[in-house]
Amino acid sequence: MPKRILQRIMPDPEQLKQNKNLRFLSRWLQDGNLWRLTRRSAAGAFAVGLFMAFVPLPSQMLLAAAGAVLFRVNLPLSVALVWVSNPLTMPPLFYFCYRIGAVALQRPTEQFHFQLSWQWLIETMAHIGPPFLLGCFICGVFFSLLGYISVSQLWRYSTIRRYQQRRHKR
Repeated sequence: MPKRILQRIMPDPEQLKQNKNLRFLSRWLQDGNLWRLTRRSAAGAFAVGLFMAFVPLPSQMLLAAAGAVLFRVNLPLSVALVWVSNPLTMPPLFYFCYRIGAVALQRPTEQFHFQLSWQWLIETMAHIGPPFLLGCFICGVFFSLLGYISVSQLWRYSTIRRYQQRRHKR
């Protein structure tokens, strides 16, 4: 069941390979594992995508694509999972990461007020940067492992269930 749902929403690999803007990547896009949807590739894509969702950089999708190519897991799924941290979920998600990092470093959390300026970013990151980045790393590792194990077990359960249903039909 998860495989059928995921295959319906994935883009066609041939169209992506023929896209003129992506031709420079064609050597890496030729790997069949990037487009195949198996238990290993889906679980690995969840791990890569969820880890990259916690990277506090604007290039998360590119990093997820590079991770998918590096680990030879499903590329569209890993890139799509980065959107767990979208503009609506980023503030609470990254505040949670900051709190986790502060607990891990045994530091009290600091109150801060957001301002959209480079000066504020540089000054604030000097204080909250280490707990924030550590929290992002901890959450990225935790949720990528949780995603990998969950998808792998869900896929396994689904496969066993389909096999048992086929046996009962005989």
